[in-house]
This record gives sequence, structure tokens and C-alpha cells, in this order.
Amino acid sequence: PKPDYSVSVNKSSKTVFVSVDSGDRVKIRLCYENRASHCAEIIPPRLVSQMVDFNITYMLPCVCVEAFYDYLDARRHKKCPFKNGSLTDFDDVLRASRVLLYRSQVTWTSKCPNSKLNVSASLCWKQHPHLCIPVINSTLEKKDGPTLVFNTSTVDKHPQMCVQFSTQGRHNISCLFKDILSSWETHIGPGRRSISVFVTSSSPAKFSAQLCLLTEGECTPTGPVHSVTMGELDTEKRINVPVQVPAEKPCVQVWQSSPALNGRRILCPDYTHSRWGVCAAAAFTFLTAVILFVFFIHRVIKKGAAGWLTIQKPLLVVCSSDASTHVSAVCALASLLQGELGATVHTALWAQTSQRPAGGRSGVADLGPLPWLYGQWDAVRKAQGRVLVVWSLEAKRTYQKWREERENMRNDERKNEDSRKANGAHKKISKKVDANLKLNARKVKCKKEKAVIEFWEDDDRYSQKERSAVTEPVFVAALASLEEALRGCNAQEVAIVYFQGLSHSRDIPKALRGVPRYCLPQDFSGLIQELGEVRTGPKTGESGGHCWPKLLCKVLSVWLARQLAQRLQTQLPQTQRQKGEEWSLTSSVSPTENKHKVPPAPGPADALQQELLQGSPWRAERL
Repeated sequence: PKPDYSVSVNKSSKTVFVSVDSGDRVKIRLCYENRASHCAEIIPPRLVSQMVDFNITYMLPCVCVEAFYDYLDARRHKKCPFKNGSLTDFDDVLRASRVLLYRSQVTWTSKCPNSKLNVSASLCWKQHPHLCIPVINSTLEKKDGPTLVFNTSTVDKHPQMCVQFSTQGRHNISCLFKDILSSWETHIGPGRRSISVFVTSSSPAKFSAQLCLLTEGECTPTGPVHSVTMGELDTEKRINVPVQVPAEKPCVQVWQSSPALNGRRILCPDYTHSRWGVCAAAAFTFLTAVILFVFFIHRVIKKGAAGWLTIQKPLLVVCSSDASTHVSAVCALASLLQGELGATVHTALWAQTSQRPAGGRSGVADLGPLPWLYGQWDAVRKAQGRVLVVWSLEAKRTYQKWREERENMRNDERKNEDSRKANGAHKKISKKVDANLKLNARKVKCKKEKAVIEFWEDDDRYSQKERSAVTEPVFVAALASLEEALRGCNAQEVAIVYFQGLSHSRDIPKALRGVPRYCLPQDFSGLIQELGEVRTGPKTGESGGHCWPKLLCKVLSVWLARQLAQRLQTQLPQTQRQKGEEWSLTSSVSPTENKHKVPPAPGPADALQQELLQGSPWRAERL
């Protein structure tokens, strides 16, 4: 009897599973069926009773499984799972074969019968380790048998000439002529619209060359064939192959045409050097463009931004505190706007002196804080300029006190109005009331001036800290003008700025939240782009002409923001220390002592503040 069993194969893992149907002990082995009655053993038999698996190196069509009982002369039951053509990958067939070169022939031996494999052999040229270009019309003559024999007597034996074995669409390459010395050599060189082929030979022969176009799998011949004959005394001959049609990768195939040898050598120019040359030229061009761009930006920065980014409309900068840190920061901002951007900046810090050039308009000392502020505000508004109110912690307290004064004035007006209505029947009293109403009307007409003046008549405010006679009145007048602008929906005329570290956005009252605000120096770039304009040349009508000015404006605004940050960093640390000393001294001295104390000697921060207060280093302040 023969044992019954079933066979299954996992092709991905190259594993054969054998399952015995009966529970008897059975021997199972793998073998190669190279003849009808003979099966060459692959793995020694295993004694199993149920199931066993085998891992094989090569999955060939002739792999079979034999099963037989464990006693002498037991009948064998053979199954070949790939005999019905289920094997589609023949790579293992070529890899498991054996190839030998013997004189003028190549032998090919397989573990399976050759008659069922239909193996052929042809030549290919090893262009590089991962590419062997097939040579057209180079199939080798074959002699069938248990071992296939291919004739190589007429093959051009060269280390780069290889043999490609093929079966069922699969290929395997063997380079068998590596140790053989070729009878002739060739190389190529560049020519004018051509490729020059140089041939040397140890024996007389005729050589031919033809242009071909290299693709992924082959080199397709094109154009006429050019030939040259080498004599016994010739050492080198040249073949000129014209390149008439521009091609991406033109190559030349060269062969010995008489006496004819099978095989063509494919020579291609070194395109790697050409690609490196193109890359080098592109890198040089890019580097040159970068250097020119950096040089251009350097010239722009060195020359100053006034030639490109300008603020043509006037600016009114209102200071809200006498603290040295705040004054230094405001002066740094005003100086940068005027010096770097060419802006006409008006600020009370620069206009406190009455000394002015001939023909110049009156300053704060001549007109007084309130008329000066209202005049500047109206002038900037008519010129469509902007008012920059620099906010601070002290500004928040001043705003709250100013709002209280305004509420008190409104309460007084309502009381006077009620008194006029209650006494309207009496003429004599009416005349008095009318006189009072006229007086109140005059008060209402100049209520902003009265609110500012009355705000500073409180002696308790001066007892806490000695204040400037200019900064706070100007700031309160600016608050009154700002309130009027908000009622007229003209908030775009004003912007509130505050310095990082000196104030915060939460210090700005809710009533003023509708006014644009900027935190400096981090929002300085946005402020510049809001105020400035880019000077450009004549319009060319090209759609891309506006890109460069916008890019330049962005670069310059970022650079100016860094400039302001550097100025603030050099000025604020000194003044911050002085500010802490001033507040500690003020809190430790009584109000009576404050009135009679001797002012301290000016320190470095005071000297810097006084220098900035004298005026802009670029241009004197004018109204």
C-alpha cells in the first residue's frame, strides 16, 4: 500500500507543507525529478505521523514530494505540486543553474530537465554594474541535451561582454570573459557635432560604428554605418560619427565587421561630467544672485531707508508721562521716524523752547500747552496725518481723573439748567440767570481748556510728585480731542502706541479700545507699513512691478523695528534704574520736604533725556 497525504505550498516563504491522512508513521522527503523514474534527493526523509513542513532554497518546476512507509521495499507515493504549470516565477530556475566556459563554448546545467525550460542565451554589454544593454542579433547557437551547450567561438570576448540567459521572460547575466585579453580596443572623444571613435587592433580587421539612442532597456541604432579598415602597420584609426539629430543621450556602438565577431560595444559620453558642469553653472549663478541681493540690501541699509520707505504725511506724537524711561522711549521713536523715514514729527518734547529760527512758528512756550496742542492737532488732521498717543501707566491714572472732572462739569451744568427753569417767571431773577447762563455757555464753549486748567489747580496732585507744566496739560488736551474724534467716527486719525515693559494693553481704557494700538517694538513693522509709503520708479504697466516694492518695504520695516529695539535696549535699562530710585526717594520724603529739597545732580540717563529733549538730531521741530 501507498500512504495518502496532501501537499500545500507557500510561495512567498518557499515552504512546502505535507499532511498525512492516516495516523501511521510515514517517511517523507523532497526531491528533484530530473527523469521520469528518478528523483534526486534534496532533504533527507523525515519520519512523521501527522504533518511536516520543508523550507527549500530554490522553488523549481521539478520539485516533488515522496512518501512511503517505514519498512523495506515500501512503495513510494510521489506528488509534484508545480508539474501542472502553477509555477510562474522562473528566477530560481536561472539562479539554481550552473554555467561554465570551456574553450569556445558555454555549458548550462539545471536540476530540472532542460527540454521543458526553453532556455536561450544572447549577448549584452555591461555599461555599469546595474545595467547590461542587450546587443541586437546576438543570440548564441544552442545544442540541446541534458546539458545545454552554447557556441562562443565567434563572440567578441571582452571583460564587459556578458551572456544573458533567458526563460519564461526571466533573465540571468553571467560575465564569463573577465580574464580574457581582447584583440582590439576602442574609445571615444568629443567632436564638432560628432563623436570621434578611435580603434586600435593587434591584427588587420575592419571595424564599423553606428550612432544609437540609449533608452532604459536598449540602445536603438540610428543613422548610417561608418567603417574603417586596420592594416598590419596601422596603430590607430579614427571613425567620425556625425550627430545630426539632437538626442538626449547619443551613444555609439562599435563592432568588428570583418572578420565578423558577434557582439557590439556600446560607448557613451560621460554625461556625469556634463551634469556636474550644469550644476556648477547653476550654483555659480545662484551664488552670484545671492551676493548681488545681499549687496543691494546692504547699500539700502547703509544709505538709509529714507530713499525708499518714507512717511510723507505729518505726525503728532503725544507724550503721556514725565518718567525718564517713558520720555527716552518717546524721543527714540520720534527720532527714528524723522531721521530714518523722513517724517515731519511734532511733539511737545521738542517744542518747549521759545527759541526758533527766523520765520518759524511759535512753540509751546509762546502759545501755551493747550493752544499749541489744538493747533497741531487741526494741522495734522487737515494734512491727513496721524496722531500717535504714547500710553503709559501714568496715562491710565490721568485719564481716570480727567473723566471724573468731566462728570463734575456735567453735573454743574444740569444744576444750572434746573435753576433756570425754576425761576423763569421772575424777570429780575431771569436776568441774573441769563447772565449765569451766558457765563456757563462760555464755559461750555471752552470746556476742554477749563477742564485741563482746573485739573492742575489741585495742590494735592503736586504734593505727591513734581510734574511738568507741559506734558500733562498737553496729554489731557489730547484726550479731549480724541474724545471728539471718536464722536465724529474719526478714530482712524489716531493710533495708541505703548512700549513693551513700560505699559500693557490692559492699561488702555475700554472707551478707547476702538482706536488702533501698537506694542513697540514688536509691532513697529506693522506701524511703519501703516504710516509709510514705498517710493517706486515710473509705472511700467507690468503686473509683477508691485512685488519688489512690497518686499522691500517688508525688509526695511523689519530692519527699522530692530533698530528701534536696539535703541530702546541701550536707553531703557539706565532710566529704569533711575526711575526706581526716584519712586523710592519720593515715598520716603514728606510733602513739605519735597517742596524744599535740592534737585539731584543729573545722571547719565538725565543727560541722555536732556539731549533728546533739545530736538531731533536731524531737523529742528516746526509747527
